[in-house]
Amino acid sequence: MEKILVVDDEKITCEMLVLALEREGYKTLKALNAAEAMRCCTEDNPDLMLLDVMLPDKDGWDVCKEVRKFSEIPIIMLTAKDDMVEKILGLELGADDYITKPFEVKEVLARVKAMLRRMKSFKTAVDKPKKIVEYENLLLDMERYELKLNGNVQEAPPKELELLFHLASNPNKVFTRDQLLDDVWGFEYYGDSRTIDVHIKRLRNKLDGISEKWNLKTVWGVGYKFETEG
Repeated sequence: MEKILVVDDEKITCEMLVLALEREGYKTLKALNAAEAMRCCTEDNPDLMLLDVMLPDKDGWDVCKEVRKFSEIPIIMLTAKDDMVEKILGLELGADDYITKPFEVKEVLARVKAMLRRMKSFKTAVDKPKKIVEYENLLLDMERYELKLNGNVQEAPPKELELLFHLASNPNKVFTRDQLLDDVWGFEYYGDSRTIDVHIKRLRNKLDGISEKWNLKTVWGVGYKFETEG
């Protein structure tokens, strides 16, 4: 089974999550602070991280930002505030999902399973043989979860790559935000449609100026599409 890293300075919460995950058959790692979390990420290669925002030595946003410099593992933030601004900040820094404390363990398990299932479906589904999309100065290989722009590898978290792949695999087709949430995040996702706006913004920052033959276009009042010439 996949290996899950739990990062939370509250020992009771950490142990509770570890126990619940292990009962589901997952391997687990735990860290009570940012330093331990970074060590686990670099040495133990977890498949997913549950990351608390409030840590004693460095906040979870900083950890997320540092991890994104060398790893694309899914990150689910655990935040004590039901604050949309804070959640959007996490998404902009590379988080894939968030759960507000206090939470039900069943919800955490559902989010973990959904996230890992989405990752696996892109990598192993036999009914989706097309794993590569290519346009001028852009190559996206979902077998490797690798994005190349002008021949150079561009680091990006998994959800950004999955969103770009979905749009670019259906050029000139308009998707609503809700459709993209269903298609890319899955029906288990509990967030709102502004998640899409954040990820589109981050993708545009990476893709800006790469080519004049395609672009991520906003269809006002509807959603987004990957627009190409011809």
